[in-house]
Amino acid sequence: MKYVLAIDQGTTSSRAILFDEALTPVARAQEEFAQHFPQSGWVEHDPEDLWGSTVDTCREVIEQASIEATDIVSIGITNQRETTVVWNRKTGQAIHNAIVWQDRRTADYCKHLRDEGHVEMFTDRTGLLIDPYFSATKLKWILDHVDGARDMARRGELLFGTVDTYLIWKLTGGKEHVTDATNAARTMLYDIRKGRWSQTICDLFDIPMDMLPQVKNSADDFGTSSADLFGRPIPICGVAGDQQAATIGQACFKPGMLKSTYGTGCFALLNTGDTPVKSNNRLLTTIAYQLDGKPTYALEGSIFIAGAVVQWLRDGLKIIHDAPETQPMAQAADETQSVVLVPAFTGLGAPYWNPDCRGAVFGLTRNSGPNELAKAALESVGYQTRDLLEAMRADWVSEGGSAVLRVDGGMSASDWTMQFLADIIGAPVDRPKVLETTALGVAWLAGMKAGLMPDQDTFAQQWALEQQFLPQMDEALRSQKYTNWQRAVAATLSY
Repeated sequence: MKYVLAIDQGTTSSRAILFDEALTPVARAQEEFAQHFPQSGWVEHDPEDLWGSTVDTCREVIEQASIEATDIVSIGITNQRETTVVWNRKTGQAIHNAIVWQDRRTADYCKHLRDEGHVEMFTDRTGLLIDPYFSATKLKWILDHVDGARDMARRGELLFGTVDTYLIWKLTGGKEHVTDATNAARTMLYDIRKGRWSQTICDLFDIPMDMLPQVKNSADDFGTSSADLFGRPIPICGVAGDQQAATIGQACFKPGMLKSTYGTGCFALLNTGDTPVKSNNRLLTTIAYQLDGKPTYALEGSIFIAGAVVQWLRDGLKIIHDAPETQPMAQAADETQSVVLVPAFTGLGAPYWNPDCRGAVFGLTRNSGPNELAKAALESVGYQTRDLLEAMRADWVSEGGSAVLRVDGGMSASDWTMQFLADIIGAPVDRPKVLETTALGVAWLAGMKAGLMPDQDTFAQQWALEQQFLPQMDEALRSQKYTNWQRAVAATLSY
């Protein structure tokens, strides 16, 4: 039996999953790492934590499965996107903590760019909105604020990468400085139509282009891991940002197919085929995947807080010990109360894109307690998803669209949350048998490139449904609840 090793480097933990030839997970390992919050709205990771936890989990799954490195034909990497690392080309040492995608420190600079009239240029070239979410302004901030960094960059001594690039650099012993098109498309530096880094944007930010990695297909030759890491060199053959990897893992290969992933945040992607669709509703135009030099595009809506709202119940309010407790609490909540939680802890993402607003709770009474807050927290994920789908339907109306939403990620395991999601969007929600769709997608990319996995059509046919949630809520109640949500968001934005 041969295997593919999937690395899933996420926002709060690093995971490794070993897949066999039938794309069945046979071993898993996960390691959490510290989150750093130097100031309000700032979020950082120590790059050495990302690297160390990645290597540890890879070694653990190899040991769990009682196999040798010679049994692994390739490695696939999927990663938290937009998170920005800058390191010394010679030493490999990062010159600053990684600035995480959730970080909002460049909000004022982004407002300056918008005020200067750059919105259309960025949207036309990158498909993105000007927002602190993306890598470019994070990279500029590091060059501006680390002593000597800009001079070092101009001398060619520094390298930039999203997390995939940093891990590949470390895995290959500094031999490969590469990324794939899906990660490049999230930097706000990449022209998604021309398929190259934008000189114009790099000049605007004063970013030397030789800091940027070479951009490859999602299934490609990304180099080979150093022999001392796992016992022998292993080819790295697949790379995709986590949400694009989940789109692949959900087999959303046809235009109109739609998936939504519920992790720390929530991310919905709608496949638009070989045409980049410009959104009129503040969604992002991005690359879903790129194979054989041909990009497939998508519309994406990003919600900053999904699973993180449950972490807040646990770590902030301390009203739960574990995430699964929220389901029975939501079931036990007082139905006569209409508590609405807008979890804008780091601003609101699509379709609002307001980095400055903060979270709020509406409808509290003397009888409101932990159960009502837990219910409101879970419902907030459904409401935010509907916001995204409404915007997508408006942008995709001429082409039709998927009548079904495919879901994955940690929160999709909650039956209560998925039933509410189906109720509030008024459409079926399909949960697959393999919930590890992010790792599955990149495992297929790596295995397919290495000749171990089936072709795209066969892989799509193997997608299997675990449970379908059908809408049961009365239309009048659905409309009333969503109207309450919209009022709560409007009040939050105005505050």
